[in-house]
Amino acid sequence: MPSRRSGEEAAPGPVWSEPGTLLEHVPVAVLGLDEKGRIHYWGPGAQDLFGYEAAEAIGRSAAVLFPRAGADGVDSAELLVERGLTLGYWRVRMTARHRDGAVFDCGLRVFPVTGAAGRSVVLGLASRSEELDRVKTNLAFLDALFETCPIGLVMLDEDLRYVHLNQALADMDGVPIEDHIGRRMEDIMITSDGGAYSGLLRAVADEGRPVISALVALRTPGHPDRDQIRSVSLFPLSRAVGTRPGVGGLLVDVTDREQALVEVAAGRQRLDLLHRAASRIGTTLDVEVTARELVDTVVAEFCDAAAVEVVDWMDEPEVFVPESPLRTRRIASGTTLPPPAPELVSGLTHVTYPPDSTIHTTLRTGRPICVPVDDDFVTRTVIHQARARLLIDSGLTCLLIAPLIARGTVQGIVMFGRSAARPAFSDQDLSLAAELASRAALCLDNARLYSRVQDIALTLQRALLPTALATGPTLRIAHRYLPGSHVTEVGGDWYDVTELPGGRIALVVGDVMGHGVPAAAAMGRLRITAKALARQNLDPGDLMAELDACAQEAGIELATCLYIRYDPGTGRALVANAGHPPPLVRRPDGTVLVVDDVLGVPLGVGGLPFGTTEIALHEGDLLALYTDGLVETRDQDIDEGVRALCDRLAALTETSGEPEALEEAADTVLAGLLPDAPTDDTVLVLARVGRRPPVEPVR
Repeated sequence: MPSRRSGEEAAPGPVWSEPGTLLEHVPVAVLGLDEKGRIHYWGPGAQDLFGYEAAEAIGRSAAVLFPRAGADGVDSAELLVERGLTLGYWRVRMTARHRDGAVFDCGLRVFPVTGAAGRSVVLGLASRSEELDRVKTNLAFLDALFETCPIGLVMLDEDLRYVHLNQALADMDGVPIEDHIGRRMEDIMITSDGGAYSGLLRAVADEGRPVISALVALRTPGHPDRDQIRSVSLFPLSRAVGTRPGVGGLLVDVTDREQALVEVAAGRQRLDLLHRAASRIGTTLDVEVTARELVDTVVAEFCDAAAVEVVDWMDEPEVFVPESPLRTRRIASGTTLPPPAPELVSGLTHVTYPPDSTIHTTLRTGRPICVPVDDDFVTRTVIHQARARLLIDSGLTCLLIAPLIARGTVQGIVMFGRSAARPAFSDQDLSLAAELASRAALCLDNARLYSRVQDIALTLQRALLPTALATGPTLRIAHRYLPGSHVTEVGGDWYDVTELPGGRIALVVGDVMGHGVPAAAAMGRLRITAKALARQNLDPGDLMAELDACAQEAGIELATCLYIRYDPGTGRALVANAGHPPPLVRRPDGTVLVVDDVLGVPLGVGGLPFGTTEIALHEGDLLALYTDGLVETRDQDIDEGVRALCDRLAALTETSGEPEALEEAADTVLAGLLPDAPTDDTVLVLARVGRRPPVEPVR
């Protein structure tokens, strides 16, 4: 048989092989031997393997290709013919020689073939042994891989239908191997990604682009109720020359791993939330502010809605009784859900829960509880039908209710709600809610206890201050006392106006340093002492010295005081000052006088005398006495505050001596100088000087 010349297409002979991947990597020589071992047929690949052209090889003994074998001198060609004819099929390895003299190991398969004339010839298939070994090793590896590999392996044809897969993938799918064959991959791996996975497969098949470790969420017919996440790697396969490529794939079930990663991430988020809660909740000693801080911390990140309710205790002691209805007051709420959810969480202030409600359960056990928003929960917990309908329509699907209990006292509850867009609350979420509620409850209890102490101090403060001041046609009085904001303790500010013998009037304003009940008690002692000393008609300087001695005896370390004794008959006023902001006098023309000639040391210091100064007061003058809460803040020193007060007094337009006008002036001054939430107590006393009394004739 003539060999194929370069560039020529060889027509198929009696024995020929279709080119393809295997033969391209393992060339096979086809040759035929007659009964005497002569080369009778020289097929495709023989010239490449042995180096002889057909004209050189045909008719020659096969011994030219295979040297004599063994010490017995048996002719290799004769051995091939003899074994091929007698055994019918013989596989052997023997040494072969190339035309150029090179020797190589050759693998042979020989078997008899009957020719057209009835003569038998031996047909041989020969290849280099190392190439056969490589292919055999690869095939053995592939066989073992498909048999034992725990990773899912798959081969798809150009239409993305299953051609071959291993048992691991079949188990992963829950579908037998034979039920895969011929079906499309997307028929087994059912995704809800809008066709993205199918497009990925087609891109690998059509464009030859490999995909490495793509994560695919899916379900399979064998596990219809189980969500899986697989790591999928895909690569193109060439089946035969000229055909469209298929696709090979490796698939690993990473559901547990991904779930673990999700849980780890969720755990980090919970820790981050707790960290932020520790810094955000309880920044003040205000109950409602603390509740708002809790809601702002959890809404959107942990839940879709939240509400904080505190128990309205009707009687002391504050003991929770599971058999009785529970009345709460909602003090903070928030939601990110659309209507009617905002109306549900913020549409009421007081809530009553019937006995045996879910709220009673969580307060009785002291542990958070998660409940679905269903008819059973609504029936047991919500009294009003309108509120029940709002809850059903709100979009919330589950609630997590945690008790607010601190120091053995039930403070209230906090409710967290989630919609269907979020997963239901897990056990870890219950633990997080318990921690958040515990911290919030302690902050709320601190705020509640502080509020009680502050209420006591404020009650004491107001009880010790005068309810009515001496006033008359010669001196009209307007007075104001404003405690600091709810987050600031009550201070020791005080004031008084006392009628003295001879028609004179004493005005006093003071401030005990400190806050709370001790400051209020000290203030009360100083005010009563000052009133008693004033009625003794002492000179202001002497009165201040006596008051200083009393302060030292009472252990009052630092207090300021301003004392003025006004004589309407002469229009003169004596002023003594113990470290207090100076009094101001507004003249009818709008000018303001600052009386700062005698700024003595505060009470309680001791050892220094107190001087006095005298000022003249005329009809229409406005005398202003005040404490530092009106003129001193963190952002403004006292000198700037006094100047601002002078400007406010100068800007007053009222000149009438009517009481209503004076009251309005006091409100105007306070509104212009005090912030919405003052940080300190404030006293303001305005005294309008009236007409001097007529002088009686001397008899």
